[in-house]
Amino acid sequence: MKIGVPKEIKNNENRVGMTPAGVGELIKHGHQVAVQHTAGEGSGFADDDYVAVGAKILPSIEDVYAFADMIIKVKEPIEPEYPLVREGQLVFTYFHFASDEELTRAMIKSGAVCLAYETVQTPDRRLPLLIPMSEVAGRMAAINGAYYLQKTKGGAGKLIGGVPGVAPARFLVLGGGIVGEAAARYAAGMGADVYITDVSLPRLRQLDIETPANVHTLYSSEHNIRQLLPSVDVVIGSVLIPGAKTPFLITRDMLPLMRRGTVLVDVAIDQGGCFETSRPTTHSEPTYEVDGILHYAVANIPGAVPNTSTFALTNATLRYALALADKGWQQACRDDHALYLGLNIVAGKVTFKGVADAWNLPYEPVSL
Repeated sequence: MKIGVPKEIKNNENRVGMTPAGVGELIKHGHQVAVQHTAGEGSGFADDDYVAVGAKILPSIEDVYAFADMIIKVKEPIEPEYPLVREGQLVFTYFHFASDEELTRAMIKSGAVCLAYETVQTPDRRLPLLIPMSEVAGRMAAINGAYYLQKTKGGAGKLIGGVPGVAPARFLVLGGGIVGEAAARYAAGMGADVYITDVSLPRLRQLDIETPANVHTLYSSEHNIRQLLPSVDVVIGSVLIPGAKTPFLITRDMLPLMRRGTVLVDVAIDQGGCFETSRPTTHSEPTYEVDGILHYAVANIPGAVPNTSTFALTNATLRYALALADKGWQQACRDDHALYLGLNIVAGKVTFKGVADAWNLPYEPVSL
């Protein structure tokens, strides 16, 4: 199979779809891989690193899309890429269609096969291609929450861990999944007093046993959230419904409950956000203020640490990329139901129910 790795063109996205080592494994399996010129530089990989494992370097993004039967990348195609995606081409990346109607309709129009990292799901309900970036995003959410608490950054001017005689900052983490646990552990490690919520009592019991003593579990309800908001300094939103739009857990009418300078970090912004007042931001302009509350809603948080993120992502995606390349997408999805669940749009049809429901589009499950 001919596989293309284009350079990411989303704002401040420095990750790349695959490391040179990952590309080398694809080539060992007999596939041809073309990497766009300088695609890996932001992650610390030179063109020569890819050439050394047998890849060819193409000068432009247009050349890579024209060459490839399968595109492997990190983030969803953005508007300049829409016309480059062609009928029958397999695009393997994060899409988050339920938060972007324009992208959804563009990929329907393209006739491509869109296999989304974020909805590949194993029988035990784990999301193996979302987990590595969730682990990064959770850690970064805690770091950014602490950073933007500084008065000079728009926050309340609190030090996350306090000092002897002065109380630490208080964090509220909404959602006890991979992102939420990582955020809670990191914030607790920096000395914060942390509350983490979830609707699953078994998960709360697990978190209560496995997290540090300064992490407190709380059942997720509007009442409990409202009770905590007046006393928290940072709220991290990490709720996820795979492939579907995230519900709002912090509504606009809740903002007056919080103190001026409170920081909201919306890790769920890729799926529409779990704060009603959230809108996607970028690494170049990461924050904005609503009613005295600072919002951080960068849609590609792991892009700030691209070297770590690219290694972690390739570790997770490579086995699936090899299956798709070796067998073709149809046979690979027949053989592995987890991959089948990654099919979101196929040949102009929406094949994932959460996406169809988000935009009131017909839903047609893939028949293999």
